Amino acid sequence: MLSITDLSIRLAGRLLIDNSSVQITPGSRVGMVGRNGTGKSTLFKVIRGELSAEHGSVTLPPRWRVGSLAQEAPNGPESLISVVLKADLERDALLHEAESATDPHRIAEIQTRLIDIDAHSAPSRAAAILSGLGFSAADQLRPCAEFSGGWRMRVALAATLFAAPDLLLLDEPTNYLDLEGTLWLEDHLAHYPRTVIVISHDRDLLESSVDQILHLERGKLTLYKGTYSSFEEQRAARELLDAKQIKRQEAERAHLQAFVDRFKAKASKARQAQSRVKMLERLKPIRALVTEDVREITFPAPEKILSPPIIAVDNASVGYDPATPVLSRVTLRIDNDDRIALLGANGNGKSTLVKLLAARLAPFSGKVTRADKLSIAYFAQHQLDELNEDASAYDHIRKLMGDAPEAKVRARAGAIGFSGKAADTKAGKLSGGEKARLLLGLATFYGPNMIILDEPTNHLDIDSRAALAEAINEFPGAIIMVSHDRYLIEACADQLWIVADRTVTNYDGDLDEYRRLVLSSRNAEPAPRERSTASEKPQRPKSDNRGSLKKRIAEAESEIARVSDIIAKIDTALALPDIFTRDPKQAAQLSKARANAADALARAEEQWLEASAQFDEAAN
Repeated sequence: MLSITDLSIRLAGRLLIDNSSVQITPGSRVGMVGRNGTGKSTLFKVIRGELSAEHGSVTLPPRWRVGSLAQEAPNGPESLISVVLKADLERDALLHEAESATDPHRIAEIQTRLIDIDAHSAPSRAAAILSGLGFSAADQLRPCAEFSGGWRMRVALAATLFAAPDLLLLDEPTNYLDLEGTLWLEDHLAHYPRTVIVISHDRDLLESSVDQILHLERGKLTLYKGTYSSFEEQRAARELLDAKQIKRQEAERAHLQAFVDRFKAKASKARQAQSRVKMLERLKPIRALVTEDVREITFPAPEKILSPPIIAVDNASVGYDPATPVLSRVTLRIDNDDRIALLGANGNGKSTLVKLLAARLAPFSGKVTRADKLSIAYFAQHQLDELNEDASAYDHIRKLMGDAPEAKVRARAGAIGFSGKAADTKAGKLSGGEKARLLLGLATFYGPNMIILDEPTNHLDIDSRAALAEAINEFPGAIIMVSHDRYLIEACADQLWIVADRTVTNYDGDLDEYRRLVLSSRNAEPAPRERSTASEKPQRPKSDNRGSLKKRIAEAESEIARVSDIIAKIDTALALPDIFTRDPKQAAQLSKARANAADALARAEEQWLEASAQFDEAAN
């Protein structure tokens, strides 16, 4: 059991958690929620032992392994599958020891333990996790260094999940994922066999993957049974009860005070009046509800509604190399009030499509027609790094308003959520959510006809995401969105477009059907093949496929040699003349280990034969 007892945490002089206690039973799947900056990530640091509490304690069962996402993405020449396999430290250490062990008894112990932890199925389990997070079989054999930071963070997440710690701590894991990866992760966490606590602002993950909600508010931790919707109902009922109790207590206070005021001067009632004073002193005030109002998000309306369609694309191809376009045969139409969500795994061309729509990429062929004076606002997460860290929200807005009076500039800053002193806070000191608000305000400053939103929710809490959904629904222009947040898509989108197979198509189903489609394709086999054409990246040249097959052949040969060496050592131990009479238990362990190693050798040989056959076929 994870026990948090009378815990107080102070950071930089600010009290984040105030004398709170919570008990989390083994096997619980807990979603942790609370406004940004309340101390959720800091609590994780205390649980991991990276930060000391001011008061109280956090205790874990002995021998529990605690796992969380690495702060830095893995990098280097090792393949993705190798990085993930090394995350199981015990398996990795046992395999290394098995290569040099000579003592028969120790060999038996190693092989028995490898059987107990199901070590020989590890490669297929690691491959299944990587596949679920969007890596093809060929990708899994490529070096980490060949991938971008975002994809390498997925590898770090895969390694954490593969290690399967007794307590899994995940802090906003969907920030690194597309919708397809998020859907897979939701399903994986829902079936996680040990204890997990996940900090998330993703409503659907909190609805489908957890069975308890840990709420951090005003320094207090409160554990609720059930999913997020159940938490909202319980919290609302609790707040209503508190409000009634406050009202009842206020009435009681008023009655007691009235008695004291009326009779305190009368000698005959002095004792009763004094008694009422003591009752007032003992009447502890119920903590008044603090309303944490969410600042609304607004998008300025365009000055003029344009004649539809505002964009028409006819049989266009686009990309970065005319010889290998990312998208081909693209035909689509966007009208004034469209709400379109783009689906499809990362790497299939969603960013390429929005760049085409925003006129940041010209088509290689085909035709793109835009309405006259069409204004497009573009928001993407990477733009957060482009804000001037030394400039305030006021400074950023001043640049867009020229010589306008200061009162107007500050009024505009207030309209996008930066009123008073907040307008003068440097961007470098803003939280991720505040930066996202500022960037949304700057991108839509002039009232565009169409807004493109590329992962707009990554740094927004649940209530701010709801405010964004309301802003999208109230905006009179067109919206194109790329998001892993299913709640936002379901609340706002009236069209779903799939970007896959090098083109764009309308999807007639809903997100529930799409979720089933994604999970069925990613969970089809424990050791997945290449992704289907509906979600694959542009095909690599045939030589690349042969290169990956060469790696598979080499890895299979290495495994054959390794297992054969283990079998030879076991056979040497079993050949001792008195082993069965001197130590029958050890002999039985060695026999069991040899049988298991023989099975592993057979599997490695099958993999070698399969890869060799595919290599020969690819050569023809």
